Amino acid sequence: MKSVIICDMEGVIKEINKGALDLFGYDKDELVGKKRVSIFSPGEIVIQNVLGWLEKANKEGKSVVKTNFVKKDGSKFNAEILITPNFANGKDKEQTGYCGITKEINEDVNIPINLSTKIFKGIAITRGGFTLASILPMVIVAILLNQLNSLSVINTIISIIGIVCLHIFGNLYNDYFDVSSGTDGVNNEYFNVGDKSLILRGAQISGGSRAIELGLITLSKTKKLGNIMLLIALACIIILSINIFLETKSLNNIFGILVIGSLGLILTYFYTAKPLRLSARKGLGEFVIFLTFGPLLSLGSAFGMTNTPFDLTYDDLKFFIFIGIPLGLLTTNILLINQFPDYKSDKKSKKINLVVLFGRKSSRWIYLINLFLIFLSTFYFIQEIPKFIPLFSYNVFYFIFSIIFLYGLYIFNGLFKYYDSRKLINYNIHTIYYQIIFCLGLILTFCI
Repeated sequence: MKSVIICDMEGVIKEINKGALDLFGYDKDELVGKKRVSIFSPGEIVIQNVLGWLEKANKEGKSVVKTNFVKKDGSKFNAEILITPNFANGKDKEQTGYCGITKEINEDVNIPINLSTKIFKGIAITRGGFTLASILPMVIVAILLNQLNSLSVINTIISIIGIVCLHIFGNLYNDYFDVSSGTDGVNNEYFNVGDKSLILRGAQISGGSRAIELGLITLSKTKKLGNIMLLIALACIIILSINIFLETKSLNNIFGILVIGSLGLILTYFYTAKPLRLSARKGLGEFVIFLTFGPLLSLGSAFGMTNTPFDLTYDDLKFFIFIGIPLGLLTTNILLINQFPDYKSDKKSKKINLVVLFGRKSSRWIYLINLFLIFLSTFYFIQEIPKFIPLFSYNVFYFIFSIIFLYGLYIFNGLFKYYDSRKLINYNIHTIYYQIIFCLGLILTFCI
């Protein structure tokens, strides 16, 4: 009997016959409505080939490929699969998914893995693309320091490397603890971008990286890699502290990065680690994300990237604290909208974030409130910009950010309508774009 599997557009298994169950070694209850067909393929093949196979099936009506598959016990075998698109009621109707008919073959099948795939594998494991949430705010602070002729290029490079490594450390330990606790294991409704975005193509945007599930990395290696990232981040702090003293002859900046760095490390680790598990404590996780990607990051960047000493007074530091508020809220909204598809699994695993606490319908308004707070706080700190940029153009700023604000309302409108639908993924993607566009808008107004 041939193996026949029918999945929806996101790869979730909808129907499976006995031949497929016997071939792959699963029980029906383990798969239908729960798992995606990606679990049957080695992770690197999923990353490199699967979207291309599906695109060919859509374009030509079918795709026949020879590939390697993985059974439940981890053993691999060679097979030929025929992939065809499924439609609701004939090809003039909406596509509902795909049908895969698989047969085992007795021949060697070698699918070469490209260098670009191996690079993308590393990005997928570390969720490296999301480090833009750390890098862009640091670039904004660097531009402002440069306007004051107080930017240290060397310190800036060291600071960015250190923060990126700390961010990746947090991503890896987030995966480690969420897999260990079973949170990711019960999440069957997570979002993967697939082919919905050229920029984010294939990216995992909720429910963790799924790298362990796909076999891209083991649980123990995830922790080991996280520890390596932490050691690099700590090394950067030590080197940065030495260079800060050589350039400023002041201990104030060193004290600032040590305090903020230590606090950031603690919050990053205990975001998902027990006993605190801050991400599960009734909205405390969202506040931690706001704080670490907002005021702590902007202020810590100012301490680390400057070549002049700071006075540890509120008047000297308040600007860099307030510039972090909208930047932190942007990242918080990414986290918030990504909690909508994870609602059921988070609730089941007692991960009480804001969406679980208030429910999906009411939590829509939190996104809108954050959106207004982003712009109110931006208008507040922008009044201080002439101190850094004497020829700053408010007209350019108002023009650019009026458009950006309308874009934010467009995203909220999508969230408002599709908060309980798989169509929401388009607005999860736009929320990521929104943070990038907002930061680039600030950089543009600072540089004109």
